[in-house]
Amino acid sequence: MTSESTRPLRPRRSCLAVPGSSQKFIDKARTLDSDQVFLDLEDACAPLAKPGARKTIVAALNEGGWGEKARVVRVNDWTTEWTYRDVVEVVEGAGANLDAIMLPKVQTPQQVVALDLLMTQIERSLGYEVGKIGIEAQIENALGLTNVNEIATASPRVETIIFGPADFMASINMKSLVVGEQPPGYDVGDAYHHILMSILMAARAHDKQAIDGPYLQIKDVDGFRRVAGRSAALGFDGKWVLHPGQIEAANETFSPSQEDYDHAENILDAYEWFTSEAGGKRGAAMLGDEMIDEASRKMALVISGKGRAAGMQRTDKWTPPEA
Repeated sequence: MTSESTRPLRPRRSCLAVPGSSQKFIDKARTLDSDQVFLDLEDACAPLAKPGARKTIVAALNEGGWGEKARVVRVNDWTTEWTYRDVVEVVEGAGANLDAIMLPKVQTPQQVVALDLLMTQIERSLGYEVGKIGIEAQIENALGLTNVNEIATASPRVETIIFGPADFMASINMKSLVVGEQPPGYDVGDAYHHILMSILMAARAHDKQAIDGPYLQIKDVDGFRRVAGRSAALGFDGKWVLHPGQIEAANETFSPSQEDYDHAENILDAYEWFTSEAGGKRGAAMLGDEMIDEASRKMALVISGKGRAAGMQRTDKWTPPEA
């Protein structure tokens, strides 16, 4: 089975939601510059459309043309009658061309374990590599949030922890109908801070990615940037996008600025040199007016990693001082 330490870290700055029942939207999604696409069998599919959507999704995955995008399918949650057939038909039909299954409304670690066991049975029966297909766990209510640490470690397949704001707001009776915006009357800070930080801490404690949910005002790109900037500032890896117009904003928001990327790479180069024999084997040194040390290196690794994943190129390169 693919271990937690060897599971690939896929870029997920922009996670595009696509109705699994719409061939038109699926074809369009192939041409867009999102890091991930997830073909949806849950909320975006009417009950009567779900059986046909499974077949449409399998065909779309097997046809290819997705480039470097992470290919994900969101199945229905375990409280419905559709989940079993969703998983069986999609994984049996297109498991070789699938990167992850997204499980919505996860409330307990046992729900993740159940999905893992079912996927393992299918993989073994068809001769697929066991554990290759990841799991994305979506937290959408209070019980899921209280169990988020256990959910993050329920299976080595878990790659991401996702905040589902709309259902979460409903589950706690939040006084708002605008998904992701602050509820009226709450003027003492960010009403979502505890939720976002709880998801982020569970993700980071167990080497998972943290993904923010959608912003439903799809024509308000400035609003999207503002809300996305909140989770990006905390350290989230990406956000759902519901419309092509949100993709560029997501990719920019969850990538470092060029200045920060260059600076991070320069810190790494400088620290490597200063700690070497040629650089004097120093544990701390000056980079311009800034002191850098091991802690600086760790922070720089985060920024450089995000920049490299985004395909950024350096525009400034530090060179060692002349002897």
